[in-house]
Amino acid sequence: MTMNKPLRSVILHNHLFKNAGTSVDHILRDNYAGRWVSREFTSLGQDNTADLAKWISEDQDAVAFSTHTMLGPIPVLEGVEIIPVTMLRDPVERIASAYRFERVQKADTFGTRLARQNGFAGYVHARLSINGDRQCRNFQTNRMSILSPTTPGRDLDRAMHSLREISRTGVLGIVSDFAAAMDRLKAIVSRRVGSFDWKPVVANATGQQSAHAISPDMRQLLLETNADDLSLFQYAQRLSEQSVAPEQMYRLAAV
Repeated sequence: MTMNKPLRSVILHNHLFKNAGTSVDHILRDNYAGRWVSREFTSLGQDNTADLAKWISEDQDAVAFSTHTMLGPIPVLEGVEIIPVTMLRDPVERIASAYRFERVQKADTFGTRLARQNGFAGYVHARLSINGDRQCRNFQTNRMSILSPTTPGRDLDRAMHSLREISRTGVLGIVSDFAAAMDRLKAIVSRRVGSFDWKPVVANATGQQSAHAISPDMRQLLLETNADDLSLFQYAQRLSEQSVAPEQMYRLAAV
């Protein structure tokens, strides 16, 4: 009699800049000490799905993987169930948060220098003037569209397809409703990956008291240049609301 090989379940966190990803990583690390791993890839904008697949395949001890630099479809591996986790955020809030963070970040990068040398408006205008710089122009749409390169249509169509797949197989979270995302993650992974618990954590964040006031003109500019991101965010909110409630998932998992 042939026995089926047990399915290995792992979490793959697509850590988007300033979308509460550091808080997610803290929770994953606390739950899976020694089995949470992170890695960045220098793919120069090219599809790195094969690199991610190799990473997951070779690190058999790890159950939670996190990267900022996922630039291709979610890997498909025989005998492995990959549970994707992605957090999305209101695009204007994300850009303001990125600016505040880069002003105080202890690093010497193009972004940090630009933030320290300019007010918020100067930072945004400089970013928007650079060809190919997506930090202030539909950043989330760009990163999500990369996950579905063969889906017909525009970047927004591809990004929405990616969100549907993430919502169907893992956790599509909204930063402003972080607790709901973590409760859903707990319901999914507790029986597949291992015991999971969490408590509120604020990591890699600036306080609300330092929030930069955005002028009406600047807000309008950001809404216009991030129209796809706004549509994607609203779509993510609807998908999140339609997801099976954590309480129901707990009941289903117990059957």
